[in-house]
Amino acid sequence: MAKRILITDDAAFMRMMLKDILTKGGYEIAGEAENGKIAIDKYNELKPDLVTLDITMPELDGIGALKGIKAADPNACCIMCSAMGQQAMVIESIQAGAKDFIVKPFQADRVLEAVKKAIG
Repeated sequence: MAKRILITDDAAFMRMMLKDILTKGGYEIAGEAENGKIAIDKYNELKPDLVTLDITMPELDGIGALKGIKAADPNACCIMCSAMGQQAMVIESIQAGAKDFIVKPFQADRVLEAVKKAIG
């Protein structure tokens, strides 16, 4: 059975790009969320194998969502996404339990490598 992934990004275009890369890579898209609050709710509802989280989002950012998801499920697998090479946020997300970090614009091989490393 294909591993299920929840994609979280406030930009529909970015969600579409990730969905395309991941489905071509053999993964199933469990759902999509446009902000961190929705991501936490959908995580608890769908129990995906992995969550991609954009760092900069309205309502609740990716780091807040990561902490919320990890509080609900310490074994949750999350990968952060960001357009900015903000070192401090990368470090904060890794310390909060993110498995990896991918930078926009997405490179398919890098995305798939990060996902494979995180969930096998």
